[in-house]
Amino acid sequence: MGVRAGIVVCITSFLLGSLFTHWIADSLTLWKSPVTDEHLWTAALYYSVLTKAPIDLLYILLAIVALGGVIIFWSFHDGEAGNLMFDGGSIVLYGTTVMMYLYSAIPNVVAKFSSLPCQQIDEPFPRVLRFPTLELASNHLICSVALTGVLILQAGRWWAELSDGDDEPTSLEEKSEGPQYTC
Repeated sequence: MGVRAGIVVCITSFLLGSLFTHWIADSLTLWKSPVTDEHLWTAALYYSVLTKAPIDLLYILLAIVALGGVIIFWSFHDGEAGNLMFDGGSIVLYGTTVMMYLYSAIPNVVAKFSSLPCQQIDEPFPRVLRFPTLELASNHLICSVALTGVLILQAGRWWAELSDGDDEPTSLEEKSEGPQYTC
């Protein structure tokens, strides 16, 4: 596996890990049935804490995302058939993740969860926050699936390159066979 593919795998794995930290909130809203007000309050409070994180963390995350995108495009630009297929698919999935996060998840968190109403966790959850909370969990799930697809495509690329190398004879095999004469 090339250095660029290794960097893409590392960056994608880091981003998946970042998304998996949201499991605290997302598991309560996506996978627990029925979704109770307590589950929604827990998720909303978690997202509210995220809005109070230092802005430098967001800049670091954006730099890592940008580096991953640049590396995938750089690898795609080589023009090899394997790169076009595997890196092309990776670009689509990576781009889907970036667009979903930039145009849906981040604006949703900033607009709806930067200031929560002062209520107790046992009080009814505000209807105006119910859909954004569920939508945010769904966005995280879609981004996780897309990034998992990037990892699968990069692993497929590695496997394809490995199997292509098996077809070519090595220099030792050529020497041991000796010259081939035909009559």
